[in-house]
Amino acid sequence: MVSLPDELWSRILEIGIGNSTLTYKDLCCVSITSRLLRRLSSEHSLWNRLLSSDFPLSPSYFPSSSSSSSKSLYKLRFEIDKERKIAAHKRAILRKESQISEHSRRLHDIQKLVSQEKIKAIQTSHEFSHLLRVREASVALNVWQPEVVRGRQKQMVEQCGVPAESRIRTLEMELKLCKQQIMGLEKSHVSIDVSI
Repeated sequence: MVSLPDELWSRILEIGIGNSTLTYKDLCCVSITSRLLRRLSSEHSLWNRLLSSDFPLSPSYFPSSSSSSSKSLYKLRFEIDKERKIAAHKRAILRKESQISEHSRRLHDIQKLVSQEKIKAIQTSHEFSHLLRVREASVALNVWQPEVVRGRQKQMVEQCGVPAESRIRTLEMELKLCKQQIMGLEKSHVSIDVSI
């Protein structure tokens, strides 16, 4: 290593940086191997090339006086870029957290609506089955039967203020609507789960 001239080592480092095979990390690692490479890897031209390739800016931005200024400028630009990336990452995380909370709120709303529709469907089905019994009782009134049974059926029919047939059709429609609402809400729930 000592037998090779400084110009050759400088050229090797220049070619490595020019071909983008040497990064700033590599140049720092090379600098700790020997005094010669420490001196050569601190040259202004090497850090100037790294600066222009890693942080492309106008040539007037780069100082041309001392070798330490290019290296220190590279460190400064590296820190600024690192902070910018960290800030962008934090913004992306905040956006995702915001989306997650919005999806969670929508999921909660959908679950609430599903439970309301299920309660409504249960109540409608109970009323529906009661009206079916009322309809059977009104049909049975036209057939001869013992007075006790006939009295209970007559009482059941009289308690129902609405005509059973029309109310049954209305409840059938309500049940269908409840089922459709529940299916639609469950699909929305699944699509929100998938998007999260």
